[in-house]
Amino acid sequence: MRAEGSPFRPNSIQIIKGAVMFRTIDKLDVQGKRVLVRADLNVPAKDGKVTDTTRIDRSAATLIQLAAKGAKVIVLTHFGRPKGREDKYSQKLLVEPLAKAVGKAVAWADDCIGPDVEKLIASMKDGDIALLENVRFHPEEEKNDPAFAKALAALGDAYVNDAFSTAHRAHASTEGLAHLLPAAAGRLMQAELEALGKALEAPEKPVAAIVGGAKVSTKLDLLGNLVSKVDYLIIGGGMANTFLFAQGKQVGKSLCEKDLADTARAILEKAKEAKCHIVLPVDAVVAGEFAENAANEVVSVDAVPADKMILDAGPASAEAIIDRLGGCKTLVWNGPLGAFEIAPFDKATNAVAQWAAERTLQGKLLTVGGGGDTVSALAKAGVEEKFSYISTAGGAFLEWLEGKELPGVAALHVQPEQVRGTGCGCGAGGAGGCG
Repeated sequence: MRAEGSPFRPNSIQIIKGAVMFRTIDKLDVQGKRVLVRADLNVPAKDGKVTDTTRIDRSAATLIQLAAKGAKVIVLTHFGRPKGREDKYSQKLLVEPLAKAVGKAVAWADDCIGPDVEKLIASMKDGDIALLENVRFHPEEEKNDPAFAKALAALGDAYVNDAFSTAHRAHASTEGLAHLLPAAAGRLMQAELEALGKALEAPEKPVAAIVGGAKVSTKLDLLGNLVSKVDYLIIGGGMANTFLFAQGKQVGKSLCEKDLADTARAILEKAKEAKCHIVLPVDAVVAGEFAENAANEVVSVDAVPADKMILDAGPASAEAIIDRLGGCKTLVWNGPLGAFEIAPFDKATNAVAQWAAERTLQGKLLTVGGGGDTVSALAKAGVEEKFSYISTAGGAFLEWLEGKELPGVAALHVQPEQVRGTGCGCGAGGAGGCG
C-alpha cells in the first residue's frame, strides 16, 4: 500500500542508528488526505478532569502542523488500562484540553472503528482534527490483531506515529498500522529518536551515563548495555549500595540487594574489559530513617554506621562526579543519585544536575534525561527546561537504553536500498544524509 499514490515526497528521510532511517512529516504531502496520528494522551485525571496536560501539550505540534498542511487529522490514543469498554476510561474528557492545545475545535467519535466513525471522518474538512475513542476498548488492540489493524487503516490514507512512549509495545495502533499505510514519525517521535541517537548511537565523545534508582535488579540489562557504549558510568541511588557491598563495604541499614553482589562484580569486570570507568560514591549522607528533618550526617562509604542508612551521595561524591563529567561531551541521565523526594537527600542530584544544565547552556555538553523518577528529580532541581532533551517516555526510554528494539520504531525504519529507490536526487546515494 506504500508505493502507489504514496503521500511521501522522496527526501522526507532522517538517519537513526547509523544506516537505518525513518521518515518524517516534513515533506509529507497530506493536502486533503486522512492522516491517522497515534499520539500518547494517557494523562493523569481525577473526577473526570485532566490534572496534567503535559502530554497533550507536547503532542500538539504534530497535529497543528498536519492540520495547517490541509490534512484531515484523526487522533488515535489510549487512556488507562480498560478491560473492554469502561466509561471511566472514556477519552471524551480529553477533547477540551486537546482543543485548547491545538487552538481549534476537535471533533469527537465515541468509538475508533465502525460506521459512525467512518461517517464522522467523511464529514471532515481539510485542516479538521478529530479524536477517536480509546483504542484499548477493543482487546484486539493490545493483541496487534491484523483484522483490527486493517479496520483502523481503512480510516486513513497515511499514518504518523507520535507516541514514542508506547513504541516498546507491539499493538495494532503502534506497530500494525505502520505496515498497512505510508508511515512517518511525528514531531515527538522524531525528537526522541534524534536525541537518543545523538546520545548513544552516534554520540560526541567522551560520553557518560548516570544511572540511579533503588534496585540493581530492575536495571541489569541497562547497565550491561551501557558499559559497552559509554566512557564513564556513574552509579547512584540505592543501587550504588549493592555495588559498594560487592566491594566489601558495610552499608548499615541501607537498601541493598546482597544476593546480587556477584552480579555487581560481573558488571564491574565487564566494564573494566570495555574500558568503561565506573564511578561510585566515596562518601554518603546517612540517617536513621527516611523522613523529613531526620538527623543526618556525612560519612565515608568505608564508615557507614550499622544503625544508619545511605540516603544520598555525599558532597565529595558530587564533586568527583562533576570532575569526571568535566571532560565529557555527552551525558545520558537515568535515575536520581539519592532519595531526592525529601531534603536534604536531594543535594547530590541537584548539584550535579545544575552543573550539567549550566554546561548545556554553554554549549559544552549534550544532556539527555528520562525514565523512572528522572523527570521529577530534574524538575525539582530546576533544570527540566535546560537539558538538551528530557524524555517522558518511561518504559520505552529504558528499553532503548537497554539496547532493545522497539516495535513501534522498527516499523518506521526505512533501509538504505529503499531510499535509493526513491530517486531523491539529494546526492547522498541512499547512504544517509537525506533529510
